[in-house]
Amino acid sequence: MTVATYRPVSEAMRPEPKTIDGLATVAQAMDVMRRQGISSLVIERRHEGDEYGLVVMHDIADKVIARNRSPQRVSVYEIMSKPVITVDTEMDIRYAVRLLTRFGVSRTLVMDKGELAGLVTLKDLVFAYIPEAAAEAADSSAAKG
Repeated sequence: MTVATYRPVSEAMRPEPKTIDGLATVAQAMDVMRRQGISSLVIERRHEGDEYGLVVMHDIADKVIARNRSPQRVSVYEIMSKPVITVDTEMDIRYAVRLLTRFGVSRTLVMDKGELAGLVTLKDLVFAYIPEAAAEAADSSAAKG
């Protein structure tokens, strides 16, 4: 029997995610995404009691381009997801993967003591977890052989 090793989400996350104001246009958001080589942006909170939002390429494709809306006239707040699922920096990667797959989302914000600490994708989580899973399987095979 293999005992899973705890690995925190902080090991897989990308720190300091790119943010944008909710009043920015989709065209401005697309420009930031293109320049940064990213496919999502965190929408800044308007005040302390507010929640972060998230806009991803799928939102732009589905809610702007597919509906023949002008990226120069649509604000990010009109197409963003809010509130979004968040995970804590100390959550075990396995539980974060379960949460994202259960809700069918590809990425989530990572929080540390209520503050935005990073962003993590399902891909980031899987790649961070798999090397350890492979090593455990190899150890298990070697012990049996």
